Amino acid sequence: MNTSNVIYIALGVVGLIFLFIFLSFFSVWIRALLAGAHVSLRQLFTMRLRRVPYALLVDTRITAIKAGIDLSIDEIETHYLAGGDVLQTTQGIINAQKARISLSWNEACAIDLATKGTGKSIIDAVRTSINPKVIDCPNPQSGRMTIDAVAKDGIQVKVRARVTVRSNLARYVGNAQEETVIARVGEGIVTSIGSAESYKKVLENPDAISKRVLERGLDIGTAFEILSIDIADVDVGDNIGAKLQEAQAEANKNMAQAQAEIKRAAAVAREQEMKALVQEKRAEVVAAEAEVPRAMAEALRSGNLGVMDLYRLKNINADTDMRANLARKD
Repeated sequence: MNTSNVIYIALGVVGLIFLFIFLSFFSVWIRALLAGAHVSLRQLFTMRLRRVPYALLVDTRITAIKAGIDLSIDEIETHYLAGGDVLQTTQGIINAQKARISLSWNEACAIDLATKGTGKSIIDAVRTSINPKVIDCPNPQSGRMTIDAVAKDGIQVKVRARVTVRSNLARYVGNAQEETVIARVGEGIVTSIGSAESYKKVLENPDAISKRVLERGLDIGTAFEILSIDIADVDVGDNIGAKLQEAQAEANKNMAQAQAEIKRAAAVAREQEMKALVQEKRAEVVAAEAEVPRAMAEALRSGNLGVMDLYRLKNINADTDMRANLARKD
């Protein structure tokens, strides 16, 4: 085989490779060309090398161009490589455009990435901006059905509210979501009821609660704009003031009983101390009486006490014992 044949064969192999590549990209390329969203074969080839689903990106560009949105294939590919959903992002921009809401590609990409993994999407954000959403307060999934607060007269009031919100796409990224709105509205309702003089005032004008809560600007720092707060249900609960007074009285009674028990125990201890002191004094008396015979003997020896004096003393003791025996009843 000569050199020219080898060259021809090599050129044929290279041509077949290019033909295969062209045919693999031809359907996508011609679809983009006919739709007015031209994408070069070089761009398709480089996306193939980067393992990017070029067909999906081209279809996304076609959708955007048909909707009047000028998106380059590089912008779409950049968002895809960042982990975004290019088709949903484009659809979100189209929905916003149809509703005359200003939303740029960069803002849409940021919202799409922010909602990733949250169960929401940019389409939901745009839809909520177009059609306001109603949020139950409190959230039934939290296990609570009402917001409970106590008026100044001690009566508990149970309230269930419905909050109408609209997505604020300009501050959707990096701001609080629905949970914060529910918490703030609940806090505002509790504060409004707590400042009421009587539960009757709350029952007479439940709309006053929503007005006071709206005046506090609870949507600041959130991804939503609160349109209205409607009190769906108001009910009277327990007499918390009476229960607290009852609990306080019970606590005071227990405290008084404890103090009385302390005093009784102290008195019992004092009584035992006095009994011990009496026994101690009796022992001292017995010890002193035991010294009397010794003193008398010493007096006899020293001549300070005579025998007749001793007999006279014994007669007096015997007379005293006799009278004591006669005085006993038994």
